Amino acid sequence: MKDEIISENYTELAKNVDVTKKENQILVGKHLYDAICDFDNRKEAREEYYRIMNTEIEIRGRRQTVREQILRVYAMLFCDDLDLEPGMVAGPDEVEETADRLYIGTACFDPDHWYRMKYHFPVIDDDNYDRFAALVISDLRSGPLHEAVRDGGEMLLVGERNPLLLSEEEWEAQELRPIGLE
Repeated sequence: MKDEIISENYTELAKNVDVTKKENQILVGKHLYDAICDFDNRKEAREEYYRIMNTEIEIRGRRQTVREQILRVYAMLFCDDLDLEPGMVAGPDEVEETADRLYIGTACFDPDHWYRMKYHFPVIDDDNYDRFAALVISDLRSGPLHEAVRDGGEMLLVGERNPLLLSEEEWEAQELRPIGLE
């Protein structure tokens, strides 16, 4: 199942999220993940999050912010489900539409398995959609999800659209697709 996780295009795109500047190296991974997890509790974490996300990078001759690149990677993870073309950026609607469908290990609406509740994102909107997308990408790159996949543990799963509206039969019959960045 690990071999099916993600195509080479996603892996290549995700590897390019590592950011290097002349004076400053920023790793979009554990550092960003920690800043997002502490975002609501520490001013320094918020400042670090915004500093990383607003950093300009150049990938294949194209200048963009880390935020734009992360939203591209997030869109790539769901491009088939959202009718997005490769290279498009996920916006608030796309991130909100996919947030309910993410589970850790098994499809379940408890806080240990429903991704958005585990990290306390009860609402995905214009103010936090990019932070949620950055959390997912940084978690897959170097957070607990990365470690779990590496160690053969639970993976991030994507379920059917509108899971809160599925009947019991539809819920049990839904196909779950594992995703990852390696």
